[in-house]
Order: sequence, then C-alpha cells, then structure tokens
Amino acid sequence: MPEFTDLLRRNRNYRFTWLGQVVSETGDYFNNIAVFSLAMAATGSGLVVSGVMLARAIPAVLAGPVAGVALDRFDRRRIMLASDLIRAVVALAFIAVVRHPSAWLLYTLSGLLMFVSPFFTSGRAAILPAIASPAELHTANSLTQTTQWATLTAGTMLAGFAVARLGFAWAFALNSLSFVFSAFAVWQLRAPGGFVAERGRNSAADLVRPWREYVEGLEYIRATPLVFWIGMVSVGWATGGGAAQILFTLFGEQVFGRGAAGIGTIWGFAGVGLLIGGWLGHVVGRRTGFAGYKRTISISYIVHGAAYVAFSQMRNYGLALGCICLSRVGMAVSSVLNYSQLLRHTPDRFRGRVFSTMESLRWAVMIVSMAAAGICSQYFSPRTIGAAAGILSSFTAVAWAWADGSGRIPEPANEGGVEEAELPAGPGV
Repeated sequence: MPEFTDLLRRNRNYRFTWLGQVVSETGDYFNNIAVFSLAMAATGSGLVVSGVMLARAIPAVLAGPVAGVALDRFDRRRIMLASDLIRAVVALAFIAVVRHPSAWLLYTLSGLLMFVSPFFTSGRAAILPAIASPAELHTANSLTQTTQWATLTAGTMLAGFAVARLGFAWAFALNSLSFVFSAFAVWQLRAPGGFVAERGRNSAADLVRPWREYVEGLEYIRATPLVFWIGMVSVGWATGGGAAQILFTLFGEQVFGRGAAGIGTIWGFAGVGLLIGGWLGHVVGRRTGFAGYKRTISISYIVHGAAYVAFSQMRNYGLALGCICLSRVGMAVSSVLNYSQLLRHTPDRFRGRVFSTMESLRWAVMIVSMAAAGICSQYFSPRTIGAAAGILSSFTAVAWAWADGSGRIPEPANEGGVEEAELPAGPGV
C-alpha cells in the first residue's frame, strides 16, 4: 500500500520502530511455537499448555499497573530499551529447558518474559503520536498492527517448520537475538521533546504515590465512555480468546494430528486473516465517521465469533484453516479501529496507563478463560470447547451494539489528544 511505503520512507523514527518490530515479533513466534510444542512433546497434556499460558498471563496482569505508571512518568524510550535487553537474556535462558526439561522452569521463564513485555508493548503504543504526525497517525497505527499480524503469519509458519527440522534451542537463540536488534532500533529513536509524557516531566514529587497515579488513570477510563467501552469489548473478546490460545495447540496436535507444523500452520492462517483485516480496518478508518466506526465494531465481532465456531466444528483441515482466517479478519478490523480511536482521543499524560490497563484487562480475563479451557480439556473435546469460546466472543458484539443503540458511546472531545482537524478526514456515515 503506497501510504505505508511513503510513511516508512519519510519518517526515520517510525522506520526504526517498524524494523525493530518486524525482527523482534518474528522471533517471539519462534519462542511461542517452541515452548508449546516442547510442552506437548514432554507431557502430551493440554493442562500443561494451559499452565504455560497462565504463567505468561499472570505476570502480564501484575506488570500492567507498574508499566502504566512508569511509562507516564519516565522516559518511555529508555523503558522500552531496558525491556528489550532483559528479554534478550531471558529468551536465551530457555535453552536450559531443552537440556533439563522441567515444567516449572518453563513456567518461570515464561513468567519473567511476559512480566517485562508490557513495558515495551504499551510503551510502543504510547510513543506513536510522538513519532508520527497527526496526519500520519492512522496510517502508522494500521501499519504497526498489520506488521504485527504479518510477523505472526511468517513467524509461526517458519517457526513450526524450523522447530521440526532444527530443534528447540535454535528457536530460543533466534528469539534472543531478535530482542537485541529491537534494542538497537529503539536506541536510534530521536524526538525534539524527548519521550517523557508532559505530566511526567513534573512528577518528581509524586514518586511515592504510584498507586494513586494508577487509580487516576482508572478514573479517566471510567469517566470516558468511548475508552471504557473499548476496554469492555476487549474483555468480552478475552472470555473466548484465552481459550483460543490453548485450542490452537490442541487442534494442531490432537484434532488434526499434524504436530508442530500443524500448530504453526493454524497460527499462520490466522495471521493471513489478520493481515486482510488490518488492511480493511485501515480503509474503513479513513472512509467512515464515528457512527460508521461503531457499527463496524459490532459487525466485526459477530463475524469473528461465528467463524471461530465454524472452525471448531470443521472436519476438513483446509476448510478449518479458511474459517480461522475469516475469524481473524473480524478481529483485526475491530482492533485497528479501536486503537485509532484511543490514539486520537487519549491525552498524552494518560496514554501509558490506558494502554497498559487495556493489556492487563485482556490478560486478566484470559487467565480465567485459559484456566477453564485447560481444565475442560481433561473432560471435553477441543471441538466442544472451541464452540463455547466462539459463542462467548460473539457476545461482545451484543454488548457493544446495546451501548451504541442506547447512546452510551458518544464521541469524546479532544482534551489533549490528537486534533481531529489534523487527521485525514473521511466522509461521515
């Protein structure tokens, strides 16, 4: 897409951010496939896979409040850099699990990796308006998310075959090197005003009140209907989305009997759907007004949930891959549009806490969803669990449509956010 290539060509800061994202996220999926495949190879239990996911989710939830306050108080670039370097060390340590298989070591390293991650992921979202002009912001958000899904597509497919042919240790080593490259890319970022939120420059006297600062962020979310409801639909998706993370492994290994390559292929087709949805979300975001955006969110979640139910029931492997692809199209459209709205309307002083809180909310609900799926995998088939997960995710559309229809999601005024007049305008709907 010309808009994407133009942005990369003319914006040095975004170009380095994008390059680091491509390399580090591709490495992440080498880690994911290796960890889940190793867990299944060692135990053959869906409960262990659930344990790994919980070991990742719980630290991510706990890190959210800390990351949000830190990102709104200190230099976001330095926090992201530290996150990358720490993750490089932890990722390399996974090689120890290959030599000395231990479920608890797998849990511990997974937890450490995920505790540090929100400091980077929420930081990257928070600095986007600082490295992209208002006119570039929607395109930068679309490209960031589409790239995330492109690396999912390429990374999972490559990882599945690489683990099968080269072994687990190589996957972990490549993941570690990817974080080193990402740190180099972050180090190259420059901005005249730096990367400290406006509020953060005056917060030295508040160093002993981090919890109060986090509560202040929660109060902002609660008092802003659009931000609140975006958080709620994120929670609604996670009720089924957590189970889906485990089910991809179970479907690849048990239902279709295709091992690590099967897991990678399912994730890969999910990534293809996300790429298509990312492109659609970018187009829709430029052509619709606020009312059209809200209607699109309802439609997207209906498509997502219905297609996932269909995936869970398919006997034909090719058709199942097509259904998971369609499911992710709906998910991606809603994600691009919701993030664009958050970036447009959230004041800089709250941005770190808003994005980290959204991430924590998702992970908190996913913990319950993953735990339930892991336990249920001992008593029910993956197909039954998958159908339930898809139905739960579809309820998100019902809640959002009700809130929209009853006038509970007005467009907020820009109080410190990106000015609407500076954004590329599209026709109202």
